[in-house]
Amino acid sequence: MRNLGTRWTSRPLPGWLKRLAVIGFSPSDSEELRVRKTVLVLSSTLMASLSFVWVATYAALGLWVSAAIPLGYQVASAASIYRFARTRRYLLFRRSQLWMSLLLPFALQWSLGGFASSSAVSLWAVTAPLGALLFVGARQAIPWFVAFVGLVAASAAIDPTLAAAAPHVPSGVVVAFFALNILGVATTTFALLQYFVRARERALGALAREHHALELEQAKSERLLLNVLPEPVAARLKEQEGIIADARPSVTVLFADIVGFTQLSERLSASDVVALLDSVFASWDALAADHGVEKIKTIGDAYMVAGGIPLPREDHAEAIAEMALAMGPEVVRLAGETGHALQVRIGIDTGPVVAGVIGRAKFIYDLWGDTVNTASRMESHAPPGTIQVTERTFEQLRELYELRPRGAVEVKGKGLMSPYLLFGRRGDEENRAVRDVS
Repeated sequence: MRNLGTRWTSRPLPGWLKRLAVIGFSPSDSEELRVRKTVLVLSSTLMASLSFVWVATYAALGLWVSAAIPLGYQVASAASIYRFARTRRYLLFRRSQLWMSLLLPFALQWSLGGFASSSAVSLWAVTAPLGALLFVGARQAIPWFVAFVGLVAASAAIDPTLAAAAPHVPSGVVVAFFALNILGVATTTFALLQYFVRARERALGALAREHHALELEQAKSERLLLNVLPEPVAARLKEQEGIIADARPSVTVLFADIVGFTQLSERLSASDVVALLDSVFASWDALAADHGVEKIKTIGDAYMVAGGIPLPREDHAEAIAEMALAMGPEVVRLAGETGHALQVRIGIDTGPVVAGVIGRAKFIYDLWGDTVNTASRMESHAPPGTIQVTERTFEQLRELYELRPRGAVEVKGKGLMSPYLLFGRRGDEENRAVRDVS
């Protein structure tokens, strides 16, 4: 938001008025305080300038006391503005202007003989409670309005006495000054209110823009959070403090690894390595979203995904099987596009896991348990280009999918195991042909 000095000086104002608008500014002033200072200085200058009409008219009529009162206001107001420019004591400047605006119109009215002969010049005193309302605050303006009402009542009480000794003022001057007082007070009031309404509209507009920018940043933060955590877990993290951990009795976990990627990466530049991995993992991310399973993490060229977590689902093993069967063709497609020989091996296990969010600065949603370790072992011991599953996963898939036993396999940390190779859904001739060749 531009400061008020910039706002005022950007308008087509005379140079001296531009400089006058920003006197008394301090670097630490808030936007609102700068608005108040500028409006009070300019309104005080305007009222002091209009006072020349009263000074000249009453001096021409020989009413020297009545001419001296607005002249005194001009001198005192100029001194007040000068002192404010030198000392920047806004509270003293504001208080002196409000007191002069309240008292001097009544003093001028009394010197002229009351409401009628003065053309109700005391109307100008209403700018004091109005100024207090705009420059001080709603609660603080109440005493100023009470004082104005009290002075009007006192003027009404003494008006007959003042009228009896009123000096002669031509009727034409009285009528002209009635019109001038009404128009002057109305114009000043309208100008002040209009400026503050516009300032408020500008502030609301700026606030709306800031709110919109904040919403955009919040949406960006939401997207970043959902890139790190599953949506249900992210919602829990925002709503509650403490540890987020869940135990799930049956989850299917998949690990995938690009065969020979370490040797391939040694022949590629750093940017080519990252671009290749990004292409593979991006395609697998899309498959995970399509099959309703949760990507957990990547470690180097290894990819981990799970079904049935964080939200449980009965067909988690089938969802992971479908995901695994689609991953190989994606790698073959990317191999054709990049010209690199790419092959994937996949390991799957089904069983209980513990899931939760760990870390503070860089938190992560992760899984732990024997099921995770076994799925990782299935991947590392799988023949290149195959999907290897445990007996537990086999029991979940045997009715719908083509699987072939590998026989006894020595698995590091697990001993002898009897895994199976997954080829596809039953009745799929293409997968049956692949199984027969294998």
